[in-house]
Amino acid sequence: MGLESDRHEMRGFVVVWLGQLFSLVGSGLTAFALGLWVVERCQAATPFALIALFTVLPAVALAPVAGVLADRCDRRRVMLLADSAACLVTLGVAGLLVTGSLEVWQVYVAAAAGGICTAFQQPAYLAATSQLVPQQQLGRAAGMVEIAQAASDILAPVLAGVLVVFIKVQGVVLIDLATFLFAVGTLVFVRFPEVQRRSVTEDASPDSCGTWLREAAAGWTYIIAHPGLVALLMFFAVSNFASGIIGALLVPMLLTIASVGLTGTAISLAGAGMLTGSLVMSLWGGPKRRIFGVLGFDLMKGLGIIIMGLRPSVWLVAAGAAWAHFSIPFVNASNQAIWQAKVPTEIQGRVFATRHMIARAAMPLAFLIAGPLADGLFEPLMANDSALAKSIELLIGSGTGRGMGLIFILMGGLIMLASVIGFLTPCIRQVEDTKGD
Repeated sequence: MGLESDRHEMRGFVVVWLGQLFSLVGSGLTAFALGLWVVERCQAATPFALIALFTVLPAVALAPVAGVLADRCDRRRVMLLADSAACLVTLGVAGLLVTGSLEVWQVYVAAAAGGICTAFQQPAYLAATSQLVPQQQLGRAAGMVEIAQAASDILAPVLAGVLVVFIKVQGVVLIDLATFLFAVGTLVFVRFPEVQRRSVTEDASPDSCGTWLREAAAGWTYIIAHPGLVALLMFFAVSNFASGIIGALLVPMLLTIASVGLTGTAISLAGAGMLTGSLVMSLWGGPKRRIFGVLGFDLMKGLGIIIMGLRPSVWLVAAGAAWAHFSIPFVNASNQAIWQAKVPTEIQGRVFATRHMIARAAMPLAFLIAGPLADGLFEPLMANDSALAKSIELLIGSGTGRGMGLIFILMGGLIMLASVIGFLTPCIRQVEDTKGD
């Protein structure tokens, strides 16, 4: 009887999830196609990395305001408005492509506008999940969210590579528009359960009621009252910094050793790893000690990233990427379940937005320095005849792209080190059961 009740209660979430899945695939098509468009025109890693920078920067800066909105307003309506605005941004890009007037700087503007939409959509979506899903099913729901991201990662590169040949970039963008409309349609027909709203956390003072600034700070107030959550955020800040550099350099590195089509295939294999991990996570629900899912699988992710940088082989890079991406759903879903179980539903919008702002604050820096690190430091380092370069060449090979390979090895090592430190830090290891955390 309880199982049937849980399934019934999850139906609304499944409908919303399907809409977001299609939307993510569509957005992935556009992102991959436009990324290739920029790389082919600029022939450097820095312009490509700037797309990621302009995408994530607004999401970080606007997170507190977005969190307040997610708690003050109907979360379904917030998602509707955010998805609709993103649809208009995509429509603008399509118009520029059709008229042949798209410039690289306009891609950056579109990325920033899309990042703004994501800033408001994401905390509302994550907080709404707690409304739509029974608490005992949060691990599976988080796994399903990861499946949607994995589906985008595995399908978008292959489909975009094929579709660009036949219908060009503008056709790919039009498909993205259709997926946005589908996502909006699912939100129109699903009703979210009511949530008792309050303007402050239990720890906030009464005079913070009704003020946006104080309510935005309420997410931070809740987090700093729980040291285990603060330490967990610091762990993710380090891991996300390293992952941000890898994400910015993956396509440029692959393009030094493979064609566009083979690059898309390699990235899709990475997506296949993430899809497999997501399916396992959604069926399994994760370890009982969710923090072990976070730290243990992030350790695995770091090892996969090191493998990606070892040799200039597209298949070795693909294998390492698949290994790393297989681990990601377990890390993200376990972390999400920890927060959803510990944070009261009525303040999750603000807390989750603040959480994302802090954990991702290092990512803009990663995206900003990734290109210059590769183009200005590590690639020239591996191209010269110094004793250091020759000794490194014995381990990872030589030629174009090996500087980026060295960056991958260093960043994978940083992630593994952060995971080990996390295991050794009591307030992180005991975040689920420490009183007050």
